[in-house]
Amino acid sequence: MDDQKFNMSMRKFLKEVGVTSQQAIEEVVRAENLGGKGKLKVKAVLTAEGTGLEHVVEGEIDLG
Repeated sequence: MDDQKFNMSMRKFLKEVGVTSQQAIEEVVRAENLGGKGKLKVKAVLTAEGTGLEHVVEGEIDLG
């Protein structure tokens, strides 16, 4: 395995996940007028086709 290609590909994927996730969260906060209304519970689930990977990250985003 070419570690440099793997690392670059991984970083590109994670950047896309981060950017698009932030955009989706900001959009729902605007669309549902949630700004200043407590906390938003969020969960991200990462899977990889053909593997047993299921990584779950849960958290809260302060809307205030």
